[in-house]
Amino acid sequence: MITRKFARLIQRQFITQDKLNLIIEEANRLNIYPEELLLDHGIPKHEILFALAEYYGYPFVEYDEKLTASYLIAIHLNMERHKKELWLPIEIKENTAKIVIYNPERTSVIEEIKQAMCVEQLDILIALPSDLIRIIENSFDVNPGFSQTAGRTPLAKVRTFLANRRSYLSCYRASLARGRTGLAFLRTGIASIIISLTLFRIFGIGYLLILELPLLIAGVVMVIDGIKWHMGARNTGKTMPVCSGTEPTWGTTFLEVSNTEDEPVFKRTAPVPDADNLRAKWNNLSPVMRRRFLASDRTDMAEERTILACYRTIMARARTGLAFARTGIAFIGLGIALFRQFHAGPWTILDFSLIFIGSIMIMEGFYWYFPGRKAGVVALESFKTAGGKATIWDFVFPLPALRKDNITESNLTQPTYIPFVKPSHSPGIWATTGLALERTLLADRRGVMARLRTIMARSRTGLAFIRTGMSIASVGAGLMVYFGTDSLGWTIFNLFLLMIGFIAIADGLYWHLPAERIRKTLPYCFGEMEITMADYGTPARFWSKTTFQQ
Repeated sequence: MITRKFARLIQRQFITQDKLNLIIEEANRLNIYPEELLLDHGIPKHEILFALAEYYGYPFVEYDEKLTASYLIAIHLNMERHKKELWLPIEIKENTAKIVIYNPERTSVIEEIKQAMCVEQLDILIALPSDLIRIIENSFDVNPGFSQTAGRTPLAKVRTFLANRRSYLSCYRASLARGRTGLAFLRTGIASIIISLTLFRIFGIGYLLILELPLLIAGVVMVIDGIKWHMGARNTGKTMPVCSGTEPTWGTTFLEVSNTEDEPVFKRTAPVPDADNLRAKWNNLSPVMRRRFLASDRTDMAEERTILACYRTIMARARTGLAFARTGIAFIGLGIALFRQFHAGPWTILDFSLIFIGSIMIMEGFYWYFPGRKAGVVALESFKTAGGKATIWDFVFPLPALRKDNITESNLTQPTYIPFVKPSHSPGIWATTGLALERTLLADRRGVMARLRTIMARSRTGLAFIRTGMSIASVGAGLMVYFGTDSLGWTIFNLFLLMIGFIAIADGLYWHLPAERIRKTLPYCFGEMEITMADYGTPARFWSKTTFQQ
């Protein structure tokens, strides 16, 4: 029966009966469709389609990007099922469904299609298996061999969840900033309380109560308010997410999102076979195929920005921890100063309480700091790694040509490359593919800015460590200057504080200075600079164009 399908090929002498039998036997052995082997043996595609149309009595279609199932139909279909069964509904009108199918002789399948589509009649079109698979994949907006989740709509869904996570991370950072403000308020309140109590310990009850009492009340109010602000940030810090990401692959793998009802989980698929070769042939890709790769690129870039935002949030928590540690240092310094200044007595309980509370605060502050330190190290490494990666331009202008009139002895080892443009060219934005490219380039620019913000966050964390070191060194120096060096034990303690402070300052400079050097190399941190962007709210004819010249 199979050979009858190709009787036209024998009649038109494209193949002999014996050779056809051998091809069919080989197809059965390899478990592939005989039409594909006929194509491999040089039989013209249109002749095979004419043979099938003559045998089945239905018209045929070939793969065309314009031939797709409507969106309202596709959302209810399963791509892998249709690729396996080799049929696809294109449209439904009243009681008739137009379908593309490989083998309409399967009566049971035809009846299942009618029931699934809730129609009584089918308008049938014939297609070769390879063409039909591409029609199905194109209807689901994926490139050859990609799964259904690689379509632009699922990828847009992933980017939406990534954007939502970045919003949550920004809320974390705002809460942590509020906590640091609360700690500043707390330190101010403690200073007011200590001043009022010190005056009271020196002068006792007298007319200075007019000053001491308001200072005490104001200090207590500020301490309570500062603690309330900080506790909110402390609770936020306990629920920080883990910063984890995947390695982008320029469209050979893609991100998927799951567990969207609770906490979204992002994972990367296995490599798609031959996707790297497909991507390498950028100039031969259709506009739709390019847009699909660009959508995957934007998703990968969104993931990188999300991971960098997570690093910045972890470092913000570290800065909050350092602010907590500085508050503890202030407590310890005040407690030691009061204990050494006044004789032992009932107030000594307050002195030791300040020292004890300060010690607890320092330990918790540095407990928050160390994860931030790790995030800062990883962030710097990711910045350095990103600088050596390929960019979108490596695919837009693949393998640039070496200008023959520019070859000299000095540049033979380091040739000068140029894009494929001429002085008369004025590249702009063309249709939806050009807009997709422009969005991808803007996403790449946002990625560069996100890297810079992360490096600057590392710099701020280094400055916070410098401030912490200066606080520790100031306490040691202040105690040594005020009380002198008569006591060997206290002198050693003060020198120890100075040493710890200087180490912290040196470590902070180690973080801050490289970040400052990187900041100066990127063009986003200078005053009076404006970046011109395309305004998609105005007609394209009003957009300015950039001209590339040789």
